[in-house]
Amino acid sequence: MKAKQQPDTQQPSFKKGDRVIDNRRAALWLLASATLFTFTNILVKTLGQTLHPFEISFFRAAVALAVILPIFWRTGGLRAGIATKIPLLQLTRGVVGSLAMFLGFYAIVALPLAEAQAISFSRNLFLVPLAAIILSEAVGLRRALAAGVGFIGVLIMLRPGMDVGSLGLALSIGALAALGHAFLVALATILVSIASRYDGPVTLMFYTNTVSIALISIPTFFVWQTPNLNELWMLVAMGILATISHNCFIRAFALGEASVIAPVDYSRLVFAAIAGWLIFATVPDAYTILGALIIVGSSFYILRREAYLASDRDTSKG
Repeated sequence: MKAKQQPDTQQPSFKKGDRVIDNRRAALWLLASATLFTFTNILVKTLGQTLHPFEISFFRAAVALAVILPIFWRTGGLRAGIATKIPLLQLTRGVVGSLAMFLGFYAIVALPLAEAQAISFSRNLFLVPLAAIILSEAVGLRRALAAGVGFIGVLIMLRPGMDVGSLGLALSIGALAALGHAFLVALATILVSIASRYDGPVTLMFYTNTVSIALISIPTFFVWQTPNLNELWMLVAMGILATISHNCFIRAFALGEASVIAPVDYSRLVFAAIAGWLIFATVPDAYTILGALIIVGSSFYILRREAYLASDRDTSKG
């Protein structure tokens, strides 16, 4: 009996099941996403000096919706594009995504960019228990321990119980917002994995942004401040960059293997640290660096472990 031939992962592209894998191109898409995401965060933090995060979140969703609407005319029209078999799940996703976006923007405004970005990577740690609870996925001891170690890194960055005055309180609230953002992004990821079985990606994006606009417009009304021309162009640019960044992110993981290209996404941390230093005069402290290394290391181990288990299951089926 001939041994089963394994794909040559050293080649630029190869077949894996029904997918064509090209990790090099995927890595470039992910690098583009990380770069654009950094510029988005710079704009969010700059805008946060004069505008409330609710208003920034509102414009983010409104611009994103305006960008994706023309796509419907190429995919069967608006009616076909917004048709969904799971309206309640889409509504739930929209609410979770809206809260995640607001908390993420609040954290960016309140925290140094590098710290906000590092805590947001804990979303990979939250995926472990959420997948077990919602998707009934089996979680082995190694992944559970890796998630536990990662949360120690989160605690190091949050520094609970340390009192450094009023500034420390503000930073603690920002850090908790970043942690809430990470949890909700992980929950939204689980919901997307379910919703994508029934609806297409454009439909998912439509409901995410529509629900966000409806939900965030209420608190935005009470904190509204009419943006000047300079703020307006930054709001529009922020929304466009965020939408393109998200599209690059989706393309990267559709084309490449998560466990292989994931390290490229961690370049966001380097970009955030550089941007924070050059533009906002902030330098990560020892707690931030140590916590970030633990979070990134644990997250990467979990991804590699999941890839190994998936490969093992495919081999056993073969």
